[in-house]
Amino acid sequence: MPHRPHIQFLLNGTTTRLSQVGADDMLLDYLRDERRLTGSKEGCAEGDCGACTVLVGRLHQGVLRYETVNACIRLLASLDGCHVVTIEHLSGTDGRLHPVQQAMVDFHGSQCGFCTPGFVMSLYALWMKNAAPSEQQVETALQGNLCRCTGYEPIIRAALAMTRYGSASDDLLRVERASITASLQALQDGKRVVVENAGSQAILPADVDDLAQVLLETPDATIVAGATDVGLWVTKMLRSISPAVHVGHLEGLKQITTTDGDLTLGAGVTYSECEQALGDAFPHIPEFWDRIAGWQVRNMGTVGGNIANGSPIGDTPPLLIALGAEITLRHGKNSRTLPLEVFFIAYGKQDRAPGEFVHSIRIPRSGSETLNAAYKISKRRDEDISSVCAAFNVTLRDGKITAARIAFGGMAAIPKRAKASEAALIGQQFSAASLDAAAAALPQDFTPLSDWRAGADYRMKVSQNLFRRFYLEQSDSDQPVRLERA
Repeated sequence: MPHRPHIQFLLNGTTTRLSQVGADDMLLDYLRDERRLTGSKEGCAEGDCGACTVLVGRLHQGVLRYETVNACIRLLASLDGCHVVTIEHLSGTDGRLHPVQQAMVDFHGSQCGFCTPGFVMSLYALWMKNAAPSEQQVETALQGNLCRCTGYEPIIRAALAMTRYGSASDDLLRVERASITASLQALQDGKRVVVENAGSQAILPADVDDLAQVLLETPDATIVAGATDVGLWVTKMLRSISPAVHVGHLEGLKQITTTDGDLTLGAGVTYSECEQALGDAFPHIPEFWDRIAGWQVRNMGTVGGNIANGSPIGDTPPLLIALGAEITLRHGKNSRTLPLEVFFIAYGKQDRAPGEFVHSIRIPRSGSETLNAAYKISKRRDEDISSVCAAFNVTLRDGKITAARIAFGGMAAIPKRAKASEAALIGQQFSAASLDAAAAALPQDFTPLSDWRAGADYRMKVSQNLFRRFYLEQSDSDQPVRLERA
């Protein structure tokens, strides 16, 4: 297939074309080293601290939208057809500080200043989306930004005051939205993109059919969606990922389909993109979804990628396994569908052949008699890796448990159902005693390991305690216990 040998994107107000781009070249390095845009900082190089936060605008079904991303793990090749906005592009009227910047100054939201540009960019994205946010909305927007010296209180006060300093409708990105949209549309020529640097190659297929063909040609390629995991292979493990095949730009993998019976997500749908649809279909999910990383990572990471990488501590697989999800894989022109729980075979091994890729995830809706819950246990509430994830799907009829699907992450080498615990529940009344009995059966299902995230004894104890929490939250007593964020 004819291909374009360069990527093309907008950087602040300039059209940029690059032909020498390797599979492991990062946006942050390009900004700082090549363009001398040094406002974006490198703090952690793994998407945790937010010092590198920039905005990336892209067209989705013809509509331009901007999202915060971590430049330290955003692969440069993935920016084809996008608009990158850095802290240097912000300005107020008459050359004054931008309203978000001025609010940070007036409310003393900066001390050493290292993290400040990242905070400003996250608040800028929030201000553009919601000019008068609540305190909780501010805290959510700042989940992916770490401050070590100023403290969050003055930053939150600045965020709550942003609207006093100007209107988002007058912002440059709003005023120029039509022209930027036209510029990005002109950059999208529908061609496969192949770029390389020093023998390291990155490929952006033209569409999903082209992706299938590319993977037939290069079956051992590294498939990259959001790079929230693969990015760390580069920055922390110094692994080569060439050739890297990018899929995050493919509209054919970003479809969200809802019916009365199920919800289907394309494998390239990000956490942010499917948040509303999942919350509408499954009311227990939003509280759990808010615990997945920070805003920047949720804007980049995909559900399909979280499944395909096979991590035993991935956040979404236990949730989806408990709901009875199934995935469709594609290889060339052929597709096959299997239950998600059997996709995971052993640590680092999934039921996916070379050249095969995850195409979509189908999640059946729960019936009216089904009780659902999902829990994440971690050392920090926000922006942390799971020690344990647990999901419950229990069906009742006349107070008796007729079906149960319970899945855990962090308890074994793969995300896995608790079959012995499920068996202990079926046929029993929904009561504290029956949930305690199911918890007591958990050691038959799992022998957890100790690592830096948690000890084996802790993992087992907290997992057993989640059975009691599930009962207390789902109890039909006059005052069921609800453990929610204040």
